[in-house]
Amino acid sequence: MTQQEYRTISQVKGPLVFVEETEEVAYGDIVEVETPEGDVKRGEVLESSKDTVVVQVYEETQGVGRDSKVRFLGESVKMPVTEDLLGRVLDGTGEPMDGGPEVIPEEERDIQGEAINPFSRELPEDFIQTGVSTIDVTNTLVKGQKLPIFSGSGLPHNELAKQVARQAEVNDTDEFAVVFAGMGITEDESREFIDEFRETGALERSVVFLNKADDPAPERIITPRLALTTAEFLAYEKDKDVLVILTDMTNYCNALREVSAAREEVPGRRGYPGYMYTDLANIYERAGMVEDSDGSVTQLPILTMVGDDITHPIPDLTGYITEGQIVVDRDLYNQGARPPVDVLPSLSRLMDNGIGEGYTREDHGDVADQLYALYAEGQSLRDLVSIVGEDALSEKDEKILEFTNEFEDRFVDQGSEEDRTIEESLGLSWELLSIVPQEELTKIDRETIEEHLGEEG
Repeated sequence: MTQQEYRTISQVKGPLVFVEETEEVAYGDIVEVETPEGDVKRGEVLESSKDTVVVQVYEETQGVGRDSKVRFLGESVKMPVTEDLLGRVLDGTGEPMDGGPEVIPEEERDIQGEAINPFSRELPEDFIQTGVSTIDVTNTLVKGQKLPIFSGSGLPHNELAKQVARQAEVNDTDEFAVVFAGMGITEDESREFIDEFRETGALERSVVFLNKADDPAPERIITPRLALTTAEFLAYEKDKDVLVILTDMTNYCNALREVSAAREEVPGRRGYPGYMYTDLANIYERAGMVEDSDGSVTQLPILTMVGDDITHPIPDLTGYITEGQIVVDRDLYNQGARPPVDVLPSLSRLMDNGIGEGYTREDHGDVADQLYALYAEGQSLRDLVSIVGEDALSEKDEKILEFTNEFEDRFVDQGSEEDRTIEESLGLSWELLSIVPQEELTKIDRETIEEHLGEEG
């Protein structure tokens, strides 16, 4: 299709430009809007009807008026991809911002991606070692999984993301390629991420997309799609295992709400558009493994829960689509635990696919179940102690309470010991389990208990 140019703008509303009297304009087409001063702003067709075309502009629409030119380029938004993107820092529209050489793409790919035939999907499996005990032992991340981090404002979810990015590996030897997409992050956060990736050497195996807080909100909507398009190329064309970190999905959803409000759409829960579930699914479902490819795309989306409310629409819908969640807890953070991951509300639905003999260790599943059960019982005992005092506890209860305290102090809180192997984490688990009487270890068979703890005298 040839370029079409019009001067028929009827209205500019926020990031949206309404154009009349157009012909054969397709949804998703790239658009250039040129102001009378010669400034060219890029966008895409958001809605196309017989009478009006709605254009979503990625930049500020200041200066755009009825006398501006609108050019429809007749092609959809594409991401130029190449393996040479590893080690580069790009802005939220995919343009290099690190002063490096010009990117020469191997090909250009539609950022909406291609639907994966369900028949071609493979079941996510294989253990990903993150070095974080609360993830590796009790909420294991599996290759090809989508496992979000639920956090709150002011909590160190970014530090956890950086830690996983530099430490993640599969099969003890293979490092992940990392695609990192920051959406609506501050200038300080942007600088911290870049410095962290460079200082730790993680940048060499990473592609970083940064959409900053002062960048236009509509740009936030394409940033994760650019990142995932790059990840799919590296995974399915270059056979790499790719870890995609998306932060912060709350900022992404707020951008969706802003555009929806400008279109005067009927709002859903808390003002978010009714199609937000479908939109998030289009992003999250791009994780996975496919036949005839040795690569994989594993997603670790991060979202900050408004008011720490896990029932808010963003975490609520995310929980329906993804395969569990890692919950960052404010109370543990205030106690000084780093990283402050609460294992009780956390969950990895695909954990069984990545642990056990051939992946981690045969005792892994039973140990994880036992840790969870004892920690849950210990939390209940804490509530009881706050009412009746410690004197009312039995000797067994005192041991479980001791386990609970040690579990938080030594297992959850890794302090300066940031990177633990799965062997180290499981070894620590058995040390903690030795605190309680062996008859309380009901989730583990007697032979395994005696193998690791010996016979109780």
